[in-house]
Amino acid sequence: MAQVLFISHGSPVEALDKSDNADAWRALSGQLKRPARIVIASAHWSGFPIRLTGSKAPKTIHDFHGFPEPLYDLQYPAPGEPQLARNIACRLSAAGLQSWLDPERGLDHGMWVPLRHLYPDADIPVVGISISARHDPDWHYYLGRQLAQSLDDDTLLICSGSITHNLGDMHGDRIEVSGYVDAFQTWISQQMAQRNDGALLNYRRLAPEAVRAHPSDEHLLPLFIALGAGDTRAPQRFNAVISQQSLAMDAYLFERATVDHAPALPSPIRSLVSVGR
Repeated sequence: MAQVLFISHGSPVEALDKSDNADAWRALSGQLKRPARIVIASAHWSGFPIRLTGSKAPKTIHDFHGFPEPLYDLQYPAPGEPQLARNIACRLSAAGLQSWLDPERGLDHGMWVPLRHLYPDADIPVVGISISARHDPDWHYYLGRQLAQSLDDDTLLICSGSITHNLGDMHGDRIEVSGYVDAFQTWISQQMAQRNDGALLNYRRLAPEAVRAHPSDEHLLPLFIALGAGDTRAPQRFNAVISQQSLAMDAYLFERATVDHAPALPSPIRSLVSVGR
């Protein structure tokens, strides 16, 4: 069975070799079937229509400022696969999700930071795909469903975001901050264990401290892509630690849905006809 991974990528400093989370990601890589190619969606690339990396050699983007100098020297020279990107764009567009290739775009830190530890040799072709911050969780769930049907069994889909993401709380009071992070993180894990997709899609209304956990929801949107792409079983949960006081670093591993074994679309999504508009 093909796999889908949601991963919380954390701060760019996680790219440094001595990171505890890097150790956890290396352990996680042992749970993954080695893929022939990777498609990765990042919270740090938002655009509409959907864009996919179209380069044969995507550059490493250092899309951050004020971090230790060694970070800016790191590279992740994985090859691209433009034909795969083109095929995905065509299939998504046919499903109503407008898509095109960006030959100049490289891999942002939401992509290469976890990949550097999951697959350190950078020898697996990678295609990046954008999210759309202008669209809601339902739209991303539908995107995940369409991606699941667009990829073969040798392709790993990685959705890179964060279970919590409030940068203003990264230097707050440790006890007060970790309390709300833990409450939100626990709620997410409970709904995932029950595959309560409807509640997850309505997290902003139902989850404790949802607005504080995500003042804007772009870092949680990749989770809904993974949820839509996964089959009906509860995913495996990995690395449920809190980093830098406010970043819940959970990862979830799904088996990818097939046409015959896909979860039923929640009712709000069933009515999406012109989802690309």
